[in-house]
Amino acid sequence: MSYENILLKKEDKLSIITINRPESLNALNAKTIQEISTALDELNADTSCRVIILTGSGEKSFVAGADIKEFSEFGQEKAEELARNGQNTLFNKIENMSKPVIAAVNGFALGGGLELAMACHIRYASENARLGLPEVTLGLIPGYGGTQRLPKLVGKGIANEMIFSAKMIPAQKAKEIGLVNEVYPIEELLTKTKELANTIAYNSPMAISKAINAVNLSDTEKGFETEIKYFGQLFEMEDKKEGVTAFLEKRKPNF
Repeated sequence: MSYENILLKKEDKLSIITINRPESLNALNAKTIQEISTALDELNADTSCRVIILTGSGEKSFVAGADIKEFSEFGQEKAEELARNGQNTLFNKIENMSKPVIAAVNGFALGGGLELAMACHIRYASENARLGLPEVTLGLIPGYGGTQRLPKLVGKGIANEMIFSAKMIPAQKAKEIGLVNEVYPIEELLTKTKELANTIAYNSPMAISKAINAVNLSDTEKGFETEIKYFGQLFEMEDKKEGVTAFLEKRKPNF
């Protein structure tokens, strides 16, 4: 399938989605959100794809935010619809994908851009990255899950500080507070992200899919019971049989 606002590249067991709107610092508009969502559906159905990397084009911006021109004249009803559709179409979909999605944050990740990165399962950032939720400077709050995901990643106090102040933080600070996993020079970011993706890609896809679901429930009453249930279910799966057999035979598993 052809896309206008994103690039999709498949490399062996991993795939890379690049948001390609450099003229607007890769800002998210409705079409871009829909294209990313469609690409994710395509990759979820592709059994050769084990891991997905999400990044932005160029070296300045991952995603500089939502395209404000699209919603500047909205009223309450349309604004709620915008937020709900965005969350259901893309942000929640990423979080609940059966395959890991890694954000390679190459520059600005602001507003909807940071919310997009936070929906991913893992975040690597370039040294020049700047992250923040500036919505209150527009008289708004984050609408794509920012008020919900940020506290889970960095704690309520730091989340409140970031949201209330609207300040951008540098990549190294983001690592210190747990918002991103690692920080690399811009020229190394994608290479390092691919290294992680390839490491993940050779592990059990069934176990990873179950782990994603279990981790997503880690702050709910269902978390522990879900872990027990999935742990048991995996004992009946071929991946477990191959993994245990490979361990006993002192060889690498072939999942």
